[in-house]
Amino acid sequence: MREVDLAVIGAGPTGLFAAYYAGFRGLSVAVVDALPEPGGQVTAMYPEKLILDVAGFPAIKGRDLVANLVAQAAPFQPDYLLGTRAEKLSHLDGRPVLGLAGGEQLHCGAVVVTGGLGSFSPRPLPVADSFLGTGIVYFVPQPAALAGRDVLIVGGGDSAFDWAVTLAPIARSVTLVHRREKFRAHASTVARVAASPVRVVVNAEVTRLFGEDQVTGAELTVRGGAVETLPVDTVVAALGFTADLGPLAEWGLKLDRRHIVVDSAMATNLPRIFAAGDITEYPGKVRLIATGFGEAATAVNNAAVAIDPAAHLFPGHSSDGS
Repeated sequence: MREVDLAVIGAGPTGLFAAYYAGFRGLSVAVVDALPEPGGQVTAMYPEKLILDVAGFPAIKGRDLVANLVAQAAPFQPDYLLGTRAEKLSHLDGRPVLGLAGGEQLHCGAVVVTGGLGSFSPRPLPVADSFLGTGIVYFVPQPAALAGRDVLIVGGGDSAFDWAVTLAPIARSVTLVHRREKFRAHASTVARVAASPVRVVVNAEVTRLFGEDQVTGAELTVRGGAVETLPVDTVVAALGFTADLGPLAEWGLKLDRRHIVVDSAMATNLPRIFAAGDITEYPGKVRLIATGFGEAATAVNNAAVAIDPAAHLFPGHSSDGS
């Protein structure tokens, strides 16, 4: 059993800012996320993509934004519970209790749900079902780990092309294969890949992987029947992610489709349970990272009062007294 003032469910940008703001309010905080790295869908899907709508940054890469948010929260030492999932919610003496995957319980003063689009599950690469070795990944937390490798990227969206841009100067070779001629990625990123050493193969699918304990090669079948074999050390299956509320849907939260309904205090219909970011719904909702930051501060300030009714809703500005 752990005890914490505030549990933040979701380690995307909104959740990371909530962790900072909870520390600023003097609250102990734990951040729970099913993904193994902080950053949520930014890290999983477009870490190298420039984000243009965050105040104060004319442009910032997703990876850099996440790193800055982690650094901002670091002085308050949030407890990151990554690679685990909040599965159950109950209340004990009016306080939330989260049941985590693996059986651990987290006793909280309040909870802020910042789960973005919900729990992420990578879309599987069909040929990987028959391959029992390693070397298949769905995102790349540490691109430097693929230095000097032959990398095969499967997909035609933003994440596939972002990984191609990132890995082109690092890997020994990068091949991107897509089953169609048209791509879903941003045109400027497609142009960068076209101007790079990355080899792009369209109208083709990965039909076989070679190797025993580790991927050593892949077979590509091009529409029309042509077959090609190429050496591969790592396959990046950038086929996107499916998202759903997962266990959150069973907690008794008021939902609008797969979004959590909140009021102006970012409070849900359940006591001491707040929400912020893309996962929320209210009249006039705009789903932007910038919006999520403001909602996180609102949720944390109202959670602070729920935890301690003697606390002030407005804590003063962070620059006061400095």
